[in-house]
Amino acid sequence: MPYNPQIHHRRSIRLKNYDYTQEGAYFITICTKNKQCIFGDIKQGEMKFNLLGTIARDYWQEIPQHFPHIKLDIFVIMPNHIHGILWIVEKIKITNQQRNFGEMIPGSIPCVIRSYKSAVTKKINQICHQKGISSVWQINFYEHINQDEQSLESIRQYIINNPLNWDNDPDNLGKIYYDNTLLLDVPF
Repeated sequence: MPYNPQIHHRRSIRLKNYDYTQEGAYFITICTKNKQCIFGDIKQGEMKFNLLGTIARDYWQEIPQHFPHIKLDIFVIMPNHIHGILWIVEKIKITNQQRNFGEMIPGSIPCVIRSYKSAVTKKINQICHQKGISSVWQINFYEHINQDEQSLESIRQYIINNPLNWDNDPDNLGKIYYDNTLLLDVPF
Protein backbone atom coordinates (compact mmCIF):
# COMPACT_ATOMS: atom_id res chain seq x y z
CA MET A 1 0.00 0.00 0.00
CA PRO A 2 1.48 3.39 -0.92
CA TYR A 3 2.05 6.00 1.76
CA ASN A 4 -1.05 8.02 2.54
CA PRO A 5 -0.55 10.87 5.07
CA GLN A 6 -4.26 10.75 5.93
CA ILE A 7 -4.00 7.23 7.40
CA HIS A 8 -0.29 6.63 8.01
CA HIS A 9 0.72 8.66 11.05
CA ARG A 10 3.64 6.67 12.44
CA ARG A 11 6.75 8.78 12.80
CA SER A 12 10.05 7.20 11.89
CA ILE A 13 12.77 7.08 14.54
CA ARG A 14 15.47 6.70 11.88
CA LEU A 15 17.78 9.65 11.28
CA LYS A 16 16.39 11.80 8.50
CA ASN A 17 18.54 11.70 5.34
CA TYR A 18 21.01 9.22 6.87
CA ASP A 19 22.15 6.46 4.51
CA TYR A 20 21.64 3.22 6.44
CA THR A 21 23.62 1.35 3.79
CA GLN A 22 26.86 3.09 4.82
CA GLU A 23 29.74 0.99 6.07
CA GLY A 24 30.17 1.00 9.83
CA ALA A 25 29.00 -0.43 13.15
CA TYR A 26 25.35 -0.19 14.19
CA PHE A 27 24.27 -0.96 17.77
CA ILE A 28 20.79 -2.49 17.49
CA THR A 29 18.13 -3.04 20.16
CA ILE A 30 14.95 -4.95 19.35
CA CYS A 31 12.24 -5.45 21.99
CA THR A 32 9.51 -8.06 22.16
CA LYS A 33 5.90 -7.00 21.92
CA ASN A 34 4.80 -5.51 25.25
CA LYS A 35 8.28 -6.44 26.51
CA GLN A 36 7.09 -9.96 27.29
CA CYS A 37 9.85 -12.26 28.52
CA ILE A 38 9.45 -15.00 25.92
CA PHE A 39 13.06 -15.99 25.14
CA GLY A 40 14.03 -17.60 28.45
CA ASP A 41 15.28 -16.51 31.85
CA ILE A 42 18.40 -15.13 33.45
CA LYS A 43 19.89 -17.44 36.07
CA GLN A 44 22.96 -16.29 38.01
CA GLY A 45 23.76 -13.66 35.40
CA GLU A 46 23.53 -16.04 32.45
CA MET A 47 20.79 -16.28 29.83
CA LYS A 48 19.04 -19.66 29.76
CA PHE A 49 17.24 -19.98 26.44
CA ASN A 50 13.92 -21.64 25.95
CA LEU A 51 12.91 -22.80 22.46
CA LEU A 52 11.96 -19.28 21.33
CA GLY A 53 15.22 -17.84 22.61
CA THR A 54 17.13 -20.48 20.67
CA ILE A 55 15.27 -19.48 17.52
CA ALA A 56 16.03 -15.78 18.10
CA ARG A 57 19.72 -16.57 18.68
CA ASP A 58 20.10 -18.95 15.75
CA TYR A 59 18.37 -16.60 13.29
CA TRP A 60 20.54 -13.69 14.46
CA GLN A 61 23.63 -15.78 13.77
CA GLU A 62 22.29 -16.53 10.26
CA ILE A 63 22.02 -12.85 9.24
CA PRO A 64 25.36 -12.86 7.31
CA GLN A 65 24.18 -15.89 5.30
CA HIS A 66 21.29 -13.81 3.95
CA PHE A 67 23.13 -10.48 3.88
CA PRO A 68 26.78 -11.17 2.96
CA HIS A 69 27.71 -7.49 3.39
CA ILE A 70 26.84 -7.75 7.13
CA LYS A 71 29.27 -8.99 9.76
CA LEU A 72 28.17 -9.82 13.31
CA ASP A 73 29.91 -8.41 16.33
CA ILE A 74 28.92 -9.16 19.91
CA PHE A 75 25.23 -9.69 20.73
CA VAL A 76 23.00 -10.93 23.52
CA ILE A 77 19.50 -12.37 23.52
CA MET A 78 17.72 -11.32 26.71
CA PRO A 79 14.31 -12.54 27.96
CA ASN A 80 12.50 -9.63 26.29
CA HIS A 81 14.96 -7.93 23.95
CA ILE A 82 18.06 -8.27 21.82
CA HIS A 83 21.19 -6.14 21.75
CA GLY A 84 23.70 -6.59 18.99
CA ILE A 85 26.25 -4.84 16.86
CA LEU A 86 25.96 -5.28 13.11
CA TRP A 87 28.71 -4.15 10.78
CA ILE A 88 28.07 -3.16 7.21
CA VAL A 89 31.40 -4.13 5.71
CA GLU A 90 30.57 -3.28 2.12
CA LYS A 91 28.18 -0.64 0.84
CA ILE A 92 25.48 -2.03 -1.43
CA LYS A 93 25.15 -0.23 -4.74
CA ILE A 94 21.61 1.02 -5.21
CA THR A 95 20.55 1.77 -8.76
CA ASN A 96 17.29 3.63 -8.15
CA GLN A 97 17.86 6.53 -5.73
CA GLN A 98 14.24 7.73 -6.02
CA ARG A 99 12.32 5.83 -3.36
CA ASN A 100 8.86 6.26 -1.93
CA PHE A 101 8.36 6.78 1.80
CA GLY A 102 8.34 3.46 3.62
CA GLU A 103 9.98 1.58 0.76
CA MET A 104 12.81 -0.65 1.93
CA ILE A 105 16.30 -0.04 0.62
CA PRO A 106 17.86 -3.44 -0.10
CA GLY A 107 20.74 -4.23 2.23
CA SER A 108 20.06 -1.31 4.59
CA ILE A 109 20.00 -1.81 8.35
CA PRO A 110 16.18 -1.39 8.46
CA CYS A 111 15.87 -4.02 5.70
CA VAL A 112 18.12 -6.47 7.59
CA ILE A 113 16.21 -5.99 10.86
CA ARG A 114 12.84 -6.25 9.14
CA SER A 115 13.92 -9.52 7.53
CA TYR A 116 15.24 -10.88 10.83
CA LYS A 117 12.08 -9.95 12.76
CA SER A 118 9.88 -11.43 10.04
CA ALA A 119 11.77 -14.75 9.93
CA VAL A 120 11.74 -15.14 13.73
CA THR A 121 8.04 -14.24 13.92
CA LYS A 122 7.13 -16.72 11.19
CA LYS A 123 9.03 -19.56 12.88
CA ILE A 124 7.65 -18.80 16.35
CA ASN A 125 4.08 -18.54 15.03
CA GLN A 126 4.55 -21.89 13.30
CA ILE A 127 5.84 -23.54 16.49
CA CYS A 128 3.13 -21.96 18.65
CA HIS A 129 0.41 -22.83 16.13
CA GLN A 130 -0.58 -19.17 15.78
CA LYS A 131 -3.05 -18.57 12.97
CA GLY A 132 -2.57 -15.47 10.82
CA ILE A 133 0.08 -12.89 11.51
CA SER A 134 0.90 -12.48 15.18
CA SER A 135 3.93 -10.32 15.86
CA VAL A 136 6.54 -11.24 18.42
CA TRP A 137 8.14 -7.79 18.28
CA GLN A 138 7.39 -4.20 19.13
CA ILE A 139 7.05 -2.02 16.09
CA ASN A 140 10.40 -0.60 15.01
CA PHE A 141 13.83 -1.01 16.60
CA TYR A 142 16.49 1.26 18.04
CA GLU A 143 19.92 1.88 16.61
CA HIS A 144 23.00 3.82 17.55
CA ILE A 145 25.50 4.53 14.81
CA ASN A 146 28.94 4.01 16.27
CA GLN A 147 31.32 6.95 15.93
CA ASP A 148 34.63 5.74 17.35
CA GLU A 149 36.52 2.80 18.88
CA GLN A 150 36.03 3.97 22.48
CA SER A 151 32.27 4.19 22.04
CA LEU A 152 32.24 0.78 20.38
CA GLU A 153 34.13 -0.79 23.29
CA SER A 154 31.70 0.78 25.80
CA ILE A 155 28.77 -0.66 23.86
CA ARG A 156 30.40 -4.10 23.77
CA GLN A 157 30.85 -4.01 27.55
CA TYR A 158 27.22 -2.94 27.98
CA ILE A 159 26.06 -5.89 25.88
CA ILE A 160 28.32 -8.36 27.72
CA ASN A 161 27.12 -7.10 31.12
CA ASN A 162 23.42 -6.97 30.22
CA PRO A 163 22.57 -10.40 31.70
CA LEU A 164 24.48 -9.53 34.89
CA ASN A 165 22.37 -6.38 35.28
CA TRP A 166 19.02 -8.05 34.58
CA ASP A 167 17.86 -7.97 38.21
CA ASN A 168 18.08 -4.15 38.12
CA ASP A 169 16.42 -3.75 34.71
CA PRO A 170 13.09 -1.88 34.97
CA ASP A 171 11.73 -4.04 32.13
CA ASN A 172 12.39 -7.21 34.13
CA LEU A 173 8.85 -7.95 35.17
CA GLY A 174 9.98 -11.01 37.09
CA LYS A 175 6.77 -12.93 36.62
CA ILE A 176 6.31 -13.37 32.88
CA TYR A 177 8.66 -16.24 32.14
CA TYR A 178 7.47 -19.04 29.91
CA ASP A 179 8.89 -22.48 29.70
CA ASN A 180 8.34 -24.76 26.74
CA THR A 181 5.17 -26.31 28.23
CA LEU A 182 3.46 -22.94 28.64
CA LEU A 183 4.59 -21.56 25.32
CA LEU A 184 1.53 -22.55 23.35
CA ASP A 185 -0.72 -20.54 25.66
CA VAL A 186 1.29 -17.33 25.34
CA PRO A 187 -0.78 -14.63 23.63
CA PHE A 188 1.44 -12.57 21.36
